[in-house]
Amino acid sequence: MAGDAKPVGSERRCVALALGSNQGDREALLARAREAVAALYGPLERVSSIYETEPVGPPGQGPYLNQVVLLSAQARAEEMIAPLQAIEAKLGRQRAAGEERWGPRPIDIDILLEEGTVRRTPDLVLPHPRLHERAFVLAPLAEVLPEWRHPLLGKTVLELLAATGRQGTALWTGRKRSADGAKCREPR
Repeated sequence: MAGDAKPVGSERRCVALALGSNQGDREALLARAREAVAALYGPLERVSSIYETEPVGPPGQGPYLNQVVLLSAQARAEEMIAPLQAIEAKLGRQRAAGEERWGPRPIDIDILLEEGTVRRTPDLVLPHPRLHERAFVLAPLAEVLPEWRHPLLGKTVLELLAATGRQGTALWTGRKRSADGAKCREPR
């Protein structure tokens, strides 16, 4: 029936985003990123635990906190790039022409996948081209989409994680507060 037709572009799709931070108050930056993403695209459908991970890239940078969020978006992934980069900028990331690849940053937001989409453009590759190689992405992704099957590799997230292993990835327990309110971390 004509009354049942959906407007073009009104279809919502599952989109998974990876959030990462290794500068400043990493946990607070992840929280602010989640809030900003939800303010733009609506409530987050699922949110993984936070993982502390060894950095990938140049030496001398601190460990990352990583997390994956799942949302149902009306916007296409390509339409999300600029708004997500604006969130990164608002939270202190400075993208410069000479920015060090995989260098330290207060926040990083990557589009990992968009439901039913395989795409390669100059600005975006979906699924993310290194998703299957990175335990720091696969471990949190396995919490929110364990049975998602990589359309090019034919393996589920759980299968990819089993093949990659969890080396360099540990569940983040967060900061603890002492009785007087001072922040402190558990001894390792």
